[in-house]
Amino acid sequence: MLSWFRREIVDQGHLPMLFFLIGFVLAFAFIRISVRLIRAQVRWWPGNITPGGQHVHHVVFGVVMMVIAGGGLIAISEDGNRIGATVLATLFGIGAALTLDEFALIFYLNDVYWEEQGRVSVDAVFVAIAVTGMWLLGLRPFELGDTENFDDAGDRVQRAGLVVAVLVNLVLAAIVLAKGKIWTGLVGLFVVPLLWVGAIRLSRPGAPWARWRYAERPRRMRRAVARERRLRRPVIRAKIFVQDLIAGSPDLETVRGSVEHSRTAAEAELDRRVRPAPPPISSIGAPSGTMDGLPRSGTPT
Repeated sequence: MLSWFRREIVDQGHLPMLFFLIGFVLAFAFIRISVRLIRAQVRWWPGNITPGGQHVHHVVFGVVMMVIAGGGLIAISEDGNRIGATVLATLFGIGAALTLDEFALIFYLNDVYWEEQGRVSVDAVFVAIAVTGMWLLGLRPFELGDTENFDDAGDRVQRAGLVVAVLVNLVLAAIVLAKGKIWTGLVGLFVVPLLWVGAIRLSRPGAPWARWRYAERPRRMRRAVARERRLRRPVIRAKIFVQDLIAGSPDLETVRGSVEHSRTAAEAELDRRVRPAPPPISSIGAPSGTMDGLPRSGTPT
């Protein structure tokens, strides 16, 4: 085990990233336990930080910590100080966890921590852990490594082939994202065959691709809707159950209640989200090219 750790982590220069991930996960676990205890009004646990009656969200501490740690990492980037880089990477991971735990607050510009919208923060944390984990395991976007493959390419034909491969994979990634398959596109950047699978398979019915390609093909749209409900139901149930355990259910706190909530919430989310995409906007007869129902400009700030 120690030999593997030295060979795959230390010798590969991945020690700072490992400690970034450790700091990130531990900080996220700590802050979630903390807010759950605060919500439960446990007497022996310190409450929110409210100097002068102003609630200071932990995203503030996270941003400050990331700025300090990030600046430190830049300052020592050319010194080869591995210990200093590891310490700063750990601090950066802690700051990133505090920040992403309140990502929904930043995204919605509203305190929605315990609302349904607050689950966006958990999604952001999962994405960060997944990307960091894949990078730590030695995976690189498009399986090309940093610049080694490009530098090792001896002639122009090989280099041109690498460039073409990257461009093709970028196009595939764009198609997969346009089909609404965010996780497939994300992981596919590191495991390229997934991009091909995601690009070939049916689009999610509410995605831009379905709007562009399935609007005049009702049979394919019906297949997309049926497939989405069949495949997404167990995934959404599991996701909501895990989110309830981590983020806390708005109303129910027991495991049995969380299971029941995951079932009802999953069906509600399927009814709300798994719908055929509206047809694309036509410029014919539309003086402004806008769609009814979109938010009006000039919203007060």
